[in-house]
Amino acid sequence: MILTIDEVEEVLDRMAERFPPALFEGLNGGVDLLEEALPDRQFPEGEMYILGEYCEDALGRYINFYYGSFAALAEREGWDRETWEAELWTTFSHELTHHMEARGGVHVLDDRDAEELAQWRRAYGIQDGAP
Repeated sequence: MILTIDEVEEVLDRMAERFPPALFEGLNGGVDLLEEALPDRQFPEGEMYILGEYCEDALGRYINFYYGSFAALAEREGWDRETWEAELWTTFSHELTHHMEARGGVHVLDDRDAEELAQWRRAYGIQDGAP
């Protein structure tokens, strides 16, 4: 099942209300749902997608979700609505954790993400640092 981008936006809006407002403090760029897919170019085409990312740059601090990435995985893996919601919740929680850690000057989740990606690269036979 493929949810529409409007349906995903509604789910994310409802989810945002479930998080304590304090988690959004300092997230001056908000939370955006972008239409495109964002494949991870380190992996073979269609194998790995970036679902969301916490950004901190000249525009501020914000979270991007990539609808197309979710849709590509949903199509490939045959997601139902419950799986969509679970993946969106997990990604939302993950990105908010990056935000909170960045505000506190901690990078535990960044380190864990880097190790997990290194494990995936090894599983695909990709050398670290290779595009």
